Amino acid sequence: MSIRVLLADDHGVVRKGLRFLLERQPSMEIVGEAADGREAVRLEEELHPDIVIIDIGMPLLNGIEATAQMVKRNPALGVIILSVHSDEDYLLSALNAGARGYLLKDSAEVDLVRAILAVHKGTPFFSPEIAKTMLEDYMRFLQQRNLQDSYDLLTDREKEVLQLLAEGKSNKETATILNVSVYTVDSHRTHLMQKLNLHNTAELVLYAVRKKIIA
Repeated sequence: MSIRVLLADDHGVVRKGLRFLLERQPSMEIVGEAADGREAVRLEEELHPDIVIIDIGMPLLNGIEATAQMVKRNPALGVIILSVHSDEDYLLSALNAGARGYLLKDSAEVDLVRAILAVHKGTPFFSPEIAKTMLEDYMRFLQQRNLQDSYDLLTDREKEVLQLLAEGKSNKETATILNVSVYTVDSHRTHLMQKLNLHNTAELVLYAVRKKIIA
């Protein structure tokens, strides 16, 4: 079956370009277009797409808030944010809202199809430039404060759990893959979060992107 995609951007020329790009993909179907955040939320409820591509700077309701509303109603929805912003605050906000992908607009032509395919399979996807920028910013932050990255403090098992959780696997799915109990996974998760000073799943994913643990 085709992957059903809803496009949401307040610039008609951008929507036209995205449509042109995706209509050439036999596995994808454009089911609708929205010109503002409220329309995107309404059309998502009406059309039941698998994937929503939404600009972060939408009128009436911004892309972050629209994402939060759509994902709250439909947790299985794959939302990919389009943005001109590569800084960490925007990405963290997108992850906290429930987005599973974050693309810089200038790389959408190259990365959008791969992003849709990945997110549809349940795997997060981010523009490669984002991971590079965040790693550089992170290393600069550590150097300025004379700190050390704690990744090497993780055990091999904790590193495995980190990657699987960052890829969107649940504790139960991670336990099945690693052939351990859910309690054991939860214990590893607690320990790695403490070692890395992370506080929620969004920060965990952000860390994994920064360290290029996930693409």
